[in-house]
Amino acid sequence: FYTDNGSAFVTGGNISTNGSTTAFNTTSDYRSKNNIQPLTDALSRVALLRPVKWTWKEELGGTDPNGEGFVAHELAEILPMAVTGEKDAVDAEGKPEYQGVDTSFLVATLTAAIQEQQALIEALTTRITTLEG
Repeated sequence: FYTDNGSAFVTGGNISTNGSTTAFNTTSDYRSKNNIQPLTDALSRVALLRPVKWTWKEELGGTDPNGEGFVAHELAEILPMAVTGEKDAVDAEGKPEYQGVDTSFLVATLTAAIQEQQALIEALTTRITTLEG
């Protein structure tokens, strides 16, 4: 995307630049949402995630052959909004159409999981203090 005013708008968000900074923004304004509820049970979903490391196949590795993150089709089973494409998809010529992962969709789940852990830590700390007191 290139624009002389510093932003390119796409459905559901925008890409903006300011000097050497580029932001990929998803629409998140409260006015665009209904039925806003706390995100719960995040810790159990995070426990299901399988972070991995790998070596890229030669044609995909670029300058660094090492990678870490998630396998797209596995992540899609837990957080489908974080994955684009279909497992094992091929184009009309039989060439792979690779799935992609947008890790920004993990942020809310990971934040909620940290908050759940913190509540557990605080409850356990209170219990220990009471038992030791």
